[in-house]
Amino acid sequence: MGVRDMFSNFLVRQVEKSKLYQSTVGNKIRMSSYYNANDDILQSSDVYELMQDISNQVALATPVVIAPNGEEIENHKLVTILKRPNAYLTGYEFSKLETNELLINGEYFPFTMEDELHLVNNVGIEIDENLNPRFKSGGTEIPSDSIRHIKNIGLNTTKGVGILTLAKNTLDGVMSAEKVLTDKYVKGGLLAFLLKLDANINPTNAAQSKLVKSILDQLESIDDARSVKMIPLGRGYEIEGLKSPVDDAAILNYLGVYKKELGKYLGINVDTYQALMKVDLEKAMMYLHNKAVRPILKNKSEHYSKLFFMPDSGYRIEWKINILDFVPYSTKTNIAYNMVRTMITSPDDSREMLGFKRLNTEESSKLYVSKDLIDSKELSGATDVSLKGGDKNEREL
Repeated sequence: MGVRDMFSNFLVRQVEKSKLYQSTVGNKIRMSSYYNANDDILQSSDVYELMQDISNQVALATPVVIAPNGEEIENHKLVTILKRPNAYLTGYEFSKLETNELLINGEYFPFTMEDELHLVNNVGIEIDENLNPRFKSGGTEIPSDSIRHIKNIGLNTTKGVGILTLAKNTLDGVMSAEKVLTDKYVKGGLLAFLLKLDANINPTNAAQSKLVKSILDQLESIDDARSVKMIPLGRGYEIEGLKSPVDDAAILNYLGVYKKELGKYLGINVDTYQALMKVDLEKAMMYLHNKAVRPILKNKSEHYSKLFFMPDSGYRIEWKINILDFVPYSTKTNIAYNMVRTMITSPDDSREMLGFKRLNTEESSKLYVSKDLIDSKELSGATDVSLKGGDKNEREL
């Protein structure tokens, strides 16, 4: 059976099943955006930047369907679904969302319904006596051939681990420290005053209570740095400013150490990554790709292949990243030139790689090789034919 027939039958089964759990599972799926009580983690700029770098690179990968013979199948239905998974998310947004869920929660659950792809929330999973997974959401069982459990594997076969689990203590400390500093300066530096009275404080003393309230109202009304308040005080009253209990230097030192630790739970050594970013963007992107992105894409490929294809079909889904996107343009030009000289690509292939339109001429579609790459015994015949208007040291094949 061909892959298109298998996929067609798969969609027919999905249409029949959708009537059963459209009203139950469907309602949960369509509200599957990232709603988490701990989503304030995204307010940490360092964590957010690393998440963006990883999920953006994953989302920029192109899905392709590979046939059993290793050839790519162009314009496959599955590629269309992955690029337009549902009515409320684009393919790019869907890919970023599932990657962010993986990094934060350690797992996510893609679900197929008709010709759409969704993420399901609050899924419980258990392994039955036949060692097959069973999925439930809100008491509704989801057919196992319609859903996958993609996880960052730790020490549990049915539970993935993300930064919320792995770095809970560190994360709580970092978020609290950041909040303390932010709150301090939002409130004008946490200014505090001490009112000293020579007399005993008596709550029943109406005059005393009125004076204290008046002073308090004056202090609370200072909301502009240019405001000047004059508070006349009688004998026995004194206002003294208090130093802020928040030690900025100590908190910044703490954050300088432990915020970088959070990156390691996302698979990145922040010091190494930032050092590479300063001197070589290409190496930084390759470091990110090899440390974090490639494992995610590999796991994603295996799960989606099982989700959409029969086990013995030989078909699979892969995500490809053009590594040359991380290369500076000058370096890319040299690469293109050398690839033409060594018969790896034609001039048109290199033009396309550099962002130019293909010429689609007979000459631009041929392969050319440089004389200095030819066996010395054949050098005498290397000058017989050369590219018109090109380098005499090259010949066409």
